Amino acid sequence: MFTKLFSSFRYFNIFRNNAKQLMLVGLLSTICYRQKLNLQVNPNIKQYGDKLNRAFKRALQPEDDFYKNTIILSGNSNKELAEEIAEYLNIKLGSVTIGRFADGECQIQVLDNIRGKDVFIIQSTSPPVNDNLMELLLLVSALRRASARKIIVVVPYYGYARQDRKCAPRVPISAADVARLLETVGVDRLISVDLHCGQIQGFFGPRVPVDNLEANLVAQNYLSLQKKYEFKDVAIVSPDAGGVYRAKKFQEQFDLHHPGMQSHLAMIIKQREGPGKIASMNLVGQVKGKDCIIVDDIIDTAGTLSEAARVLKEQGANRVFAFATHALFSGKAFTHLSNPSLDQIIVTNTIPSKPQEEVLGDKICRLSVAPLLAEAIYRVQKKESVSTLFDIKH
Repeated sequence: MFTKLFSSFRYFNIFRNNAKQLMLVGLLSTICYRQKLNLQVNPNIKQYGDKLNRAFKRALQPEDDFYKNTIILSGNSNKELAEEIAEYLNIKLGSVTIGRFADGECQIQVLDNIRGKDVFIIQSTSPPVNDNLMELLLLVSALRRASARKIIVVVPYYGYARQDRKCAPRVPISAADVARLLETVGVDRLISVDLHCGQIQGFFGPRVPVDNLEANLVAQNYLSLQKKYEFKDVAIVSPDAGGVYRAKKFQEQFDLHHPGMQSHLAMIIKQREGPGKIASMNLVGQVKGKDCIIVDDIIDTAGTLSEAARVLKEQGANRVFAFATHALFSGKAFTHLSNPSLDQIIVTNTIPSKPQEEVLGDKICRLSVAPLLAEAIYRVQKKESVSTLFDIKH
């Protein structure tokens, strides 16, 4: 009896071991079969993934689609210039209300949806400087809080630019402080025209690029196309030592626009008693019998310009013209501009005109920088070069 039981148990163990082996073989066969399937399917999955990625990339809209993702807003400082820029770009200005509360505080509301948009704000910080600067800061703040993707400020005239260094103890560097304010509220880029000094670009951090456009291009086009005055022997004059680089650049462009003509460079060295007060002026260079073009970036009270014209006439200059980008025309400016030594004053519309200009008639020629700014805005948004805008080839 025990022998039969033992034999049955032995056969059961053999069967059990064989069953384990069969299960193991079956499991290995299944794994190999699945692996074979995977080896056959994986290339197809990869191909499908590549096709999907390509289809997805084709469906993406380009980030530099100008008219779809761009909004241009204007502050109160120079709406005429903003409308002219929008007209050149064939785009409608965005809707924004800018008013004042009863106590004089600035009230701003952007009426368009700007979430995810690239917004350009056109606002000069011209007189009244503090009001226009506060409008700009609050506009940027409102847009940043409304989730604009990028905020580019177009400041044709950068206020406080002349306070760019410590020229006396216990004074602020206001140009740098304005830059810090704009950075703090969230500006992504700044576009300006003829900054008073180049180092203002360095007052902004590397995350806020600054495009400093040159209005010389606008003036050169006018001087080469106008028929009222014929230039033969010309001297380009800097009204102070700090403007020599600006005058030198103007001279190079003038010669390119007038082939065969070699202009000369002169400089006036002035000594000041204080802001707006000139003690003396000395001329460096020859101007006798020449048509002189005084080149500067700002005409404020026009005291320097009027005195420089008088000195040039005394030194034998034939005619005296003046070109300045920013026409502030403060204080006694129109009295000084009526000086008969000045034949014509050429300015741009970075700052709105004043009614008193009509008294001087065509003695003041106002040129528009709207095409220049419109082209710069378009190139910035389309990620194209801005510097090539000023490449002059003849």
